[in-house]
Amino acid sequence: MHWLWYNISQYLDWREVVSQALVSAVTGIVLAGGKSLRLGREKALEKLNAKSLLQWTIDSLSRVSGSILIVTSQEQFALLSHAQCGGKVIVDIYPGKAALGGMYTGLSSASTAYSVVVGCDMPFLNNDLLQYQIALAGGFDVVALRIDGKVEPLHAVYSKTCLPFMKRLVSGSTLAISQLFNMVKTRYVDEEEVKRYDPQCLSIFNVNTEEDLRRARALIKQIEMCT
Repeated sequence: MHWLWYNISQYLDWREVVSQALVSAVTGIVLAGGKSLRLGREKALEKLNAKSLLQWTIDSLSRVSGSILIVTSQEQFALLSHAQCGGKVIVDIYPGKAALGGMYTGLSSASTAYSVVVGCDMPFLNNDLLQYQIALAGGFDVVALRIDGKVEPLHAVYSKTCLPFMKRLVSGSTLAISQLFNMVKTRYVDEEEVKRYDPQCLSIFNVNTEEDLRRARALIKQIEMCT
């Protein structure tokens, strides 16, 4: 069970190029505007061991970014603002445009050149993996995970240089983020690299259903037993 804990001390060579100045120059963006249809209720505030999913996400993201933006819908704005999870809540300026609209909103509102974008339902974000992506970002527009051939757009680093391409997509009929990756300079972090820091790829685990919640609670219990 020890693999569940994020002990990657044998992979610390890259830390030499990750300065505190770089981390503080990155904004963390959390997308929390979804309708949670499969769960049937607002999942951002669903509790896992007395902390909401959103709080789990923000607690991890705040360790690799200088500021946090939470992008949500107008309908959810008051609820998430009242939750006071530690980030600035902003309203999606492209409602109905899926994750791409939220990403554009967050990236255009960020005060930094680079931002880390994640979903609000990712309780096992791996700080070392995120820092590795940040360290790779120079010279690229996007640094995204690619696991089992699938690109993970919500565990990625984006540059503001993506904004005009995002706007072109949200202004049209194409909302697939995969199209963006074909339009900009993208660095893919493939599965072999990911597993150096996260052997079970738990960082991309997200909660959509009751079964996902049960699994998340079981994983947290196992992690706590290993510490």
